[in-house]
Amino acid sequence: MTQRVFNFNAGPAALPLEVLKEVQGEMLNYRETGMSILEISHRSKAYEAINREAEANLKELLGLGDNYKVLFLQGGASTQFAMIPMNFLPADRTADYILTGAWSEKALKEAKLFGNTHVAATTAEGNYKRIPHLDEIQLSDNPAYVHITSNNTIFGTQWKKLPSFGQVPLIADMSSDILNQPFAAEDFSLIYAGAQKNLGPSGVTVVIARKELLENNPKDIPTMMRYETHAKNDSLYNTPPAFSVYVLNLVLQWVKSQGGLVGMKKHNEEKAALIYNAIDQSGGFYTGHAQEDSRSLMNITFRLPSEELEKAFASQAEKAGLIGLKGHRSVGGLRASTYNAMTLEGCQALQQFMLQFQQNNG
Repeated sequence: MTQRVFNFNAGPAALPLEVLKEVQGEMLNYRETGMSILEISHRSKAYEAINREAEANLKELLGLGDNYKVLFLQGGASTQFAMIPMNFLPADRTADYILTGAWSEKALKEAKLFGNTHVAATTAEGNYKRIPHLDEIQLSDNPAYVHITSNNTIFGTQWKKLPSFGQVPLIADMSSDILNQPFAAEDFSLIYAGAQKNLGPSGVTVVIARKELLENNPKDIPTMMRYETHAKNDSLYNTPPAFSVYVLNLVLQWVKSQGGLVGMKKHNEEKAALIYNAIDQSGGFYTGHAQEDSRSLMNITFRLPSEELEKAFASQAEKAGLIGLKGHRSVGGLRASTYNAMTLEGCQALQQFMLQFQQNNG
């Protein structure tokens, strides 16, 4: 078998090796069912147990009680951009959006199709190099909810202190940093995340919401676009992405085995520090995009003195087994995605490559 590489792709991203081995071991015969997990019915007791366990594990990791429900949906976070205003934005209210990058812009664009919106804060003018300060946020008079994106994969910024707005429902797209460190999940009315960065494989989107939000959704929107539909049926209204939920549950078990969110924070800070130190100590050869107080633990973005050097860096890194380091096509540069499953050894290898590349080209 070809030797495994260090996968720095922004998503789909690396999965824990322990999880992949467990999937491999159960692939042909899941728990003595005589069938692969890819074959069993979503109505079977075997799959229903996976579904229940995944919800319980996620709520345990986030410290949430019975007043929250976990849904396993399809369509990615991009579908949530539309589902949220469809379900929660009445005609006489306003949806407030805090813009910190491309994904929050896309969420706002969808919301505008369904009702009144308001930009409560934005850092677009500085090319999204930072997260807004709390005193920059100006809510509308009667917001139905406030929407944030907790981490920005393209620009490499992350909220260090998550906001709270009292009785105003707070909704967050946490696709790229969910479970990366402890946070007050109970401050949020709804959290959603595509799994393919920090939770598992592509194909399943997690929604974690207060139960009262999942009741009495508008009846004039399609059945599949109502959260109530999925909540009443425990995410089994239609055939779910069973394999993706199965792997997601194994990833949740792995996070628990690593010390939960406290363990993840220590692990992620140690990894990110290796790469940020290489940037900061390079004398300007490497230039980070994000301001220091907004730096992401999950996506580290940086530039070199020229695009030619950036192309050479990515090409040589790939030959060295460091994959996925090209920046997003919309901004260029370089990006190292260091999600939970990225190992310390992978970040050490990248740091050493950066130091050697600078020595050879600086």
